[in-house]
Amino acid sequence: MRYPIIAAGILAIAGAVQAREKPELTVYTYDSFVSDWGPGPQVERAFEEICDCDLKFVGAGDGAALLARLRLEGERTRADVVLGLDTNLTATAADTGLFAPHGVEVSFDLPVAWDDPLFLPFDWGYFAFVHDRKTVSDPPGSLRELAESDLKIVIQDPRSSTPGLGLLLWVKAAYGDAAPELWEGLADNIVTVTRGWSEAYGLFLDGEADMVLSYTTSPAYHLIAEGDDTKAAAAFAEGHYMQVEVAGKVASTDRPELAEKFLRFMVSDRFQSIIPTTNWMYPAVVPAAGLPDGFETLIRPEKALLYGSEEARRMRDAALNEWLGALGN
Repeated sequence: MRYPIIAAGILAIAGAVQAREKPELTVYTYDSFVSDWGPGPQVERAFEEICDCDLKFVGAGDGAALLARLRLEGERTRADVVLGLDTNLTATAADTGLFAPHGVEVSFDLPVAWDDPLFLPFDWGYFAFVHDRKTVSDPPGSLRELAESDLKIVIQDPRSSTPGLGLLLWVKAAYGDAAPELWEGLADNIVTVTRGWSEAYGLFLDGEADMVLSYTTSPAYHLIAEGDDTKAAAAFAEGHYMQVEVAGKVASTDRPELAEKFLRFMVSDRFQSIIPTTNWMYPAVVPAAGLPDGFETLIRPEKALLYGSEEARRMRDAALNEWLGALGN
């Protein structure tokens, strides 16, 4: 007759263990965000200190790949929050119906006005071609000069990567109907096209290319983290295309309050202080302590290029076809 007592004890223990389990919040993001040197580890520790939860980051390739995965999974997705889309993708993301209003009100330090009920910015920057001053002493001063040079470059695929898509729209915004001609000029400069930013930047650092599509802020990493001032972003006369990275709450989440708590944390001083020296971008809300020393050395484009989210969506297919035509993909 002891078995019922034992069974009852096991059930009681199981119930106590279950009661102690913390709620889990799953955030889909891009691979570099969750790398050892990215913001993910610090953000996870900081948020778990205040949320009484288990924060799980899931790397899903690069930014454009995030949306592709979410659309494939639909309402069955495990994601509660998606972090790492940008304004070139938000119109398409909104049309999926897979995102819910974030409900967060905050004043941003962005070069553009922001009023989007679904997507909340966490950082921003300008695309640029980065080079090593030791090997490229006289960098091109425009996209056209780059196309006319013998320099070898690595770029990212616009179908999977937000920087890759940003470059398409950069060329389109700067050259309009002459974009196909520019791409034809750039075609023989391109060593390879990678799926994401990490692979491309790694090839550049390994000496496989003279320049890599990245950000004006990328040299800050080498200067601050490595004491290396040899990396620089080339300033282009046409201007530089902006990127604003955002996060959104997944409509099907079963933890909406926890998801909203994460989004509020995302625009807090604690989170935003992590961004400059881990994601190497400008924070969407400048921390109270300001930007780290070294950011003042970065180039500041005289002309900023940016399509609105709806316009970016309209331009995307035409720009992609021009790119594919020039590269023969």
